[in-house]
Amino acid sequence: MFNKIKSGFQAFINNVKTRELTEKNIKDSLEELKLALIKNDVAYSVAQKIADTVKEKIMGTRIERSGKIDAFLKEVIVSTVRDILAVSKPINLLDKVKEKSAKDQPLVLVFLGVNGTGKTTTIAKVANYFKKNGVSCVIGAADTFRAGAIEQLEKHANNIGVRIIKHEYKSDPSSVVYDTISHAQAKHVRAVLIDTAGRQVIDKNLMKEMLKIVNVADPDYVIYVGDAMAGNDVVSQVEKFSQHVRVDASILTKVDADIAGGAALSVAYLTKKPIVFIGIGQGYDDIRPFEVDWFVKKITDF
Repeated sequence: MFNKIKSGFQAFINNVKTRELTEKNIKDSLEELKLALIKNDVAYSVAQKIADTVKEKIMGTRIERSGKIDAFLKEVIVSTVRDILAVSKPINLLDKVKEKSAKDQPLVLVFLGVNGTGKTTTIAKVANYFKKNGVSCVIGAADTFRAGAIEQLEKHANNIGVRIIKHEYKSDPSSVVYDTISHAQAKHVRAVLIDTAGRQVIDKNLMKEMLKIVNVADPDYVIYVGDAMAGNDVVSQVEKFSQHVRVDASILTKVDADIAGGAALSVAYLTKKPIVFIGIGQGYDDIRPFEVDWFVKKITDF
């Protein structure tokens, strides 16, 4: 996991041979660092920000003993990655459930994204995560557009033992949303997870439908589910969706297969929205809350 981006950071450290860290001495190494980041799915502006921040932190430093250069540079890289991730305030959904429960209201989450990102499976994983943490939940099958979508979601729901609210295909997705939230309120269910049709942002009719769903649901969070393997396309997708409907947070899927590692940095920094979960496998338990310390360690453990 993240082997390529780790190699890019390591190469930068290896390239800095001088103990006198001046602009002239580190210029080429910084440029190579930036290029390595871009090659590993870090957006250009984010790669430039990282290079500039590293430069600012090390400029004019003199390391008295050559053996300490590597340790100093690694410390700078670690702190810089933390700075990049710090632009978005983390969300603990379990804490948010407790806050809503105190008002006897469910936490409402609406999930959106393009086809093929693993959105439906991710919803099941989040539901399973809630259930294992003692949070009752219900899933709303508001994707009444794609053939087989309701059956797929229902199969997942049955596998994890969570109630699903569904209507017929071609029915109004907003009515599914309304009924799901009404059920949660009547039964004191603590979390509502709404599935929506996978869509491309250029589909204006589906985007209008998405906006209607969000208006009806009035969710606590609208969560974009993106494929980490898509690299910078994830950022572009989130930004385009944000032009039509609000996006409050992201979930990155297939992180276990991501050897580049730059997508998370780009999503966090450019969207200024938190990453709440990452998918790390195919099973229902293969999801974990996104933690800065964990991620920093994974991409700087060299």
